[in-house]
Amino acid sequence: MSKILDVYSKALNEGKDKGVLSADLRILLAHDLGFKTQIEVLYHKDDEISQDKIDLFNRQFARLLNQEPVEYIINEANFLEHKLYVDENVLIPRMETEELVANISERILDYYDPRNYLVVADIGTGSGAIAIALKSLFPSWLITASDISKPALDIAKMNAEENGTKISFLEGKSLEPYIKANMNLDIIVSNPPYIASKDKAQASVRNFEPSSALWLDESDSVYEGVLANIDKVKKGTLLICFEIDDDITDFLDGLMDKYLTGIYRYKKEYIKDMNGFDRFLFIFLE
Repeated sequence: MSKILDVYSKALNEGKDKGVLSADLRILLAHDLGFKTQIEVLYHKDDEISQDKIDLFNRQFARLLNQEPVEYIINEANFLEHKLYVDENVLIPRMETEELVANISERILDYYDPRNYLVVADIGTGSGAIAIALKSLFPSWLITASDISKPALDIAKMNAEENGTKISFLEGKSLEPYIKANMNLDIIVSNPPYIASKDKAQASVRNFEPSSALWLDESDSVYEGVLANIDKVKKGTLLICFEIDDDITDFLDGLMDKYLTGIYRYKKEYIKDMNGFDRFLFIFLE
């Protein structure tokens, strides 16, 4: 009977020229063998592995060679301390979005008392990652998550339940479902489609992740949908937290000039991610 190390090493050699990451191989093996962390694969490298498990891993490895994201193969992604179900209907949550949540958490006292019952919208929720993380950090917040995709909403609802978070859900585009529900918001959070050029995305992203969550259409963007209709959901002060790409700041500045300047008193701040790129836009309307 083969050992775990034999299976791992064979796949590592076969995949090294095709861009397969060693970490992804360990994630697959850990998932298949019931380990809690991928490092346990190395701790148990001399353990024997059954032929059934080898056959399962080989099927998964073939998908990995085809550049399918490992998260879709195992239907699981980590986001902060949460485990989320993911498939091709939702974007795979990324470290940058974890940074968005961290920035909200670190800066919220600049705008509100976070102990209050703040009304929060998560627009384009996808897997529900942002809404679930914020509800876990701030249990008093009244969070509603929305998406234009019903399959995505079904996944977000399941993830919210699995993670023990009470979140409301609406189906619809941008602010439209919140306007229909006559909601007055304190915070709007969104990680909308923001990639302006498909050349910037990896093949695994272009080929497998939902296009509706990726590509920026400047003529019909979530950013404009929010800023153009802010008067319909703003009662008092309002904080808007966007995830962005670093090459669309001119586009965003134009939207703020068009819809906010001269109408509202507001402060804007572009915030860099850990790699030094403009990744977040915070707008506070007084």
